Amino acid sequence: MDSRHAALLLAGMVFLAAPVNAQRAPSRLDSLDFSGTLFANYQYHADTGVTRGSNSFDIERIYLTFRMPVGKKLGVRVTSDIFQTQSTDGTVKGWLVRAKYAYLQYDYGTKETFGGVTRFGILQTEIIELEETFWPRFISKVAVDRAALVPPADGGLSNLLRFPNAKGELYTAITNGPGFTSRETDRFKDYSARLTLTPLSQRSDWLKNLSVSAWTHHGSVGSKFSAGGASQISPVSRAMPRNRWGLLVAARDPRFTAGAHYGSMTDASESGANTSASPRVERDSSGRFASVFTTLKPARFLSPQSKSPFGVVLRYDDFKTNRSTDIGYRLYIAGITADASSRVSFALDYQLQDPRSGFTVSRTRTYFAHLVANF
Repeated sequence: MDSRHAALLLAGMVFLAAPVNAQRAPSRLDSLDFSGTLFANYQYHADTGVTRGSNSFDIERIYLTFRMPVGKKLGVRVTSDIFQTQSTDGTVKGWLVRAKYAYLQYDYGTKETFGGVTRFGILQTEIIELEETFWPRFISKVAVDRAALVPPADGGLSNLLRFPNAKGELYTAITNGPGFTSRETDRFKDYSARLTLTPLSQRSDWLKNLSVSAWTHHGSVGSKFSAGGASQISPVSRAMPRNRWGLLVAARDPRFTAGAHYGSMTDASESGANTSASPRVERDSSGRFASVFTTLKPARFLSPQSKSPFGVVLRYDDFKTNRSTDIGYRLYIAGITADASSRVSFALDYQLQDPRSGFTVSRTRTYFAHLVANF
């Protein structure tokens, strides 16, 4: 092969290789951000009766999160919820995977001015994720989530507007209503909003992270008689109310976190068969809830330079289903925590659920060893 042919062959190889190398060049838009959270526990039941002494090791759930930019100021997030089925009828066994979050996000504005994010898909609701920044979720769900007053995620459209200089934010959303565990079940939608203010964000002490959040959730539920029937009086097309509101005051510091959450809920229920012999009867009930909690790092109160991993956790919930009665329950949580690293924490805690008279949930006393691992 003469030098002229060798030069032409080399030039051809470079020409063909250039597009391939260009395609393989890393791109910011092709970057995938992966993270996850593992919740696990060992529990021992100290109740009286047949459940006394029952115990188990449990992987409560695993969250796997994938984030990826798909354009300028556009991104996609998908968080899968992997959990063990609690079905007792034998139809479903083993582990299930479902989407907890799956949305397209658009970022706008800057930190110095008004800015925020708009999301479409299965997205965060108004208050639960915010409260979980103050309360350790791996020990127990927050009060409104534990009582199923508001779902942690739902399908819909939301906007989070952040105020300049970290002074707070305004959240608004329209969602299906049933939550991420169910498809849409009626034609009605839920409307929610939250205003969070951090008025002392320019300070340098613990008051810097003091936040006050007022939120409301206006929901509607369709009647089970909406489709009517041959023997029914008529279809019931109007909605039944499912409304909530709350006020959360919380603060965070390297030495402690603390919060107090109070709110109210209004629900409607229906009975009867919607027939002449058994007319439909709709009843409204109004209840309320209160939750106070704290996590403490005692050694850090004695020395700001302390790196002690040990802490104390305390919480009290008071839940009443109807203001005109005393039906409801109280929840007590007390325990100690230890941070194995910035990503792994343990807790030994005791949880007592004490029902009021007439409440259908039984009294439970449970000892836990909890674990959370973020990766």
